[in-house]
Amino acid sequence: MEASSGYKDYVAGLMAGVATVITGHPFDTVKVKLQKYNTEAGGVKYKNGLHCATRILQTEGVKGLYRGATSSFIGMAFESSLSFGIYSQTKRFLQGEIDGGKPQPHAIVPSAAFGGAIISFILCPSELVKVSDARVPNFLLYLEYHLCNVVFQCRMQVQGTDFMVAKSTRFSGPRECALKTIQQEGLTGMFRGGLATLLRESVGNAVFFSTYEYARYFMHLQLKGASSESTQLIDVGVGLMSGGLGGIAFWSAVLPLDVAKTIIQTAPEKNHSRNPFSVLNLIYKRSGLRGCYTGLGPTLVRAFPANAAAIVAWELSAKLLGIRRDQ
Repeated sequence: MEASSGYKDYVAGLMAGVATVITGHPFDTVKVKLQKYNTEAGGVKYKNGLHCATRILQTEGVKGLYRGATSSFIGMAFESSLSFGIYSQTKRFLQGEIDGGKPQPHAIVPSAAFGGAIISFILCPSELVKVSDARVPNFLLYLEYHLCNVVFQCRMQVQGTDFMVAKSTRFSGPRECALKTIQQEGLTGMFRGGLATLLRESVGNAVFFSTYEYARYFMHLQLKGASSESTQLIDVGVGLMSGGLGGIAFWSAVLPLDVAKTIIQTAPEKNHSRNPFSVLNLIYKRSGLRGCYTGLGPTLVRAFPANAAAIVAWELSAKLLGIRRDQ
């Protein structure tokens, strides 16, 4: 990419975030519900991701699958903008201005991990609110709203109108969820699950971008010499495959941390452990390795299309903005 791209890297990343939410939010809602209710001791559990999705559609319709999507659009747009922007610019700084050659792990891994660490501070509160419906308030209330979202996104997603969720525990919306969280736990309650989010995003981003860069490089290597008429179609196809594979690698590597984060963020007890490793240890004792990978099905089903869409949106936006990649 050009060294002078500046803000364009962040604009392209923002478009990737929008594409991710449109494609992947319904799968994420199913994943969060499975992680919350299928890891609890006792009670009724969802049979699988399809059963969970069917229950949501029966009780709430398609709207239920996009519960918390407004906060996701806001959070994911900023998260993706920072993630792709920081990654692009840090990688360029570490490896020089040349881009498009053989992937350089010494530049890719730290750049991706750094970007992931930064966005974790935005994601933590945004995902906390994801578990509730949200309406964007005026600009002066944006910070309050967005912080609510990081904690409430998960809390709103796990409720809904399903009979499996007690009505007494439901929030009317993200703002109520936010206010009650602050009243009961203080401002730090908004960042419950912060360590798990930091680890998930740092490790996950390093795995994602490494997989994406190598898959993209070797696919282009195999397709080298294709006619110029089909170059655009090939670029889209390579973007879809490399992005999808990167998404699967991301979640395969860090899903246990995501399970721990969901449990920490949705636990009703104020003094519930916030150590993701302690939580995972309890889950493992109760449900074994399968419990640590709760929600794997809908997560992987979501990972390929959502990340494929993100990469294609990112690459096409970068091209339209004049950010050139040699390969």
